[in-house]
Amino acid sequence: MSNPYDFDPYSRLNRFPFTRFPFNLLRKLILLVRRLYVLGMSHVERSIRLQLMLTFAICLLVASLAYGICSNVFNEMRRVAVIDYKYGIERIDDAALSLVNELKTWSNESNVPDSEDPAARMRNFEEHVKRMSNDQKFKVLVTDLEGKVLFRSSNAAETNVEIHNVIGNAMNARTDQDYRRKEFSSFYPINYNQQKSYLIVSGIPEPHITYLKGQSPLSLLSAIAVFILLFYFLTRKKMRHVEELAGGLRIIAKGNLDYRVIERSSDELGSLARDLNLMVEDLQQRIEEERRNERLKSELITNVSHDLRTPLTLIIGYLRLLHDKGYETPEQAAGYVSIAYNKAEKLKSLIDDLFEYTKLSNREVPLHKEGVAINELLEQLIEEFVTTTEEHHLTIRRNIPKEKLLVRIDVDKMIRVFENLLTNAIKYSLMPGVIMVAVLHDHRYVTLQVSNPSELLTDDVLQQLFERFYRVDASRSSDTGGSGLGLAIAKSIVESHEGSIWVEQSGGQIHFYVKLKLV
Repeated sequence: MSNPYDFDPYSRLNRFPFTRFPFNLLRKLILLVRRLYVLGMSHVERSIRLQLMLTFAICLLVASLAYGICSNVFNEMRRVAVIDYKYGIERIDDAALSLVNELKTWSNESNVPDSEDPAARMRNFEEHVKRMSNDQKFKVLVTDLEGKVLFRSSNAAETNVEIHNVIGNAMNARTDQDYRRKEFSSFYPINYNQQKSYLIVSGIPEPHITYLKGQSPLSLLSAIAVFILLFYFLTRKKMRHVEELAGGLRIIAKGNLDYRVIERSSDELGSLARDLNLMVEDLQQRIEEERRNERLKSELITNVSHDLRTPLTLIIGYLRLLHDKGYETPEQAAGYVSIAYNKAEKLKSLIDDLFEYTKLSNREVPLHKEGVAINELLEQLIEEFVTTTEEHHLTIRRNIPKEKLLVRIDVDKMIRVFENLLTNAIKYSLMPGVIMVAVLHDHRYVTLQVSNPSELLTDDVLQQLFERFYRVDASRSSDTGGSGLGLAIAKSIVESHEGSIWVEQSGGQIHFYVKLKLV
């Protein structure tokens, strides 16, 4: 139980959170302003249009301030002296207003002793008017509404006044900017001896010398100069970035594709720099690909020439022997014919592979797709290779699910892919050994794996296995190592089915994978 005598002054503040309300509100306001500032600056950093607008606004504001400062300086230097009658007009007007107020005071019976009658009060007022007119040399008239003079100061001789002229004189003098020295009249309506009247005070305004600031074109010129210079310095960094991009583009145009422009901002110029670098990188890759294709084309011509010339030379040789009767027995002649025929078949197979690869690479071969259970198709194909594998002291193990995995494929062409992979596995496996065939799948794709024991290959060799006419052992010819087009044709067939094929190696095994989309 807490001690009732313990008292914490801050606990009271905690029980009344409204005492902290102004501080919380100020803190939230500061955080909001800061967040808006960060958000606005992030938008400005990403948009060169906003940057130019902000720069223009800053330059315009500074130029306006410069115009105001220069106007005060240069216009003061060109000030001129002029004779001003406004002060004299105001003095006459103030005298008339003073008389009006004085008359109201004398007319108010509460401000005057009871011993004075109204006539005495008016005489006192008139005496006051005469003293003022003598002191300030003003003419004072009191007229009725028709202009008849009811009272005048000693220096006034008028008996009748044209009220409209007095009103016009008073109004024109107040609005005339080029007022010259002449009599000015100020009038006010009053009650004089219980009668509605006009109080007219006239006089010659006293002149005063005032100084007017002149107009100098230097103020505007200075503001324009400040705007231009400030705009130049604020945009100098951006213009340098533009010049840097232009210079980088000229360097790239001269053929230096290794050059990259620097991405200095996150706005449109930075985006342009990134796109320019991506374009150069893509162009460089295309040029390297073209060079690589040219090199492969040269290798293709060389390999084709070699692979075609070898069987063709043998065919021509044996046919010449037959033509020249260069055999001793009919059985020997039949052997020559058989060898020439086999070489011709080999030559035809090589030419067919070459044409098929060319058509598949150019997507000129139509595909006759149909829905097939790929696991069942693979089971049937493996059965055909059982005898061949046993002759090579190899064993095929399979890990194929029983459920139907449907894919849409051109059956004949996909059979060629799997035949090529199994043939290569048998041909290049370390004997004795085990060839593993597995099928993996998820809800979208099925992956077929063919693995066999193999010698360790380098990464460069693995990357080139699917190249045209590439053989792991360069000394192999078409007689001992195939045409070198099998994996290249397999890759073209799989890619035409929108699938993928690749190779990996691990633990003394080489693994070929084919990935296809399930129906």
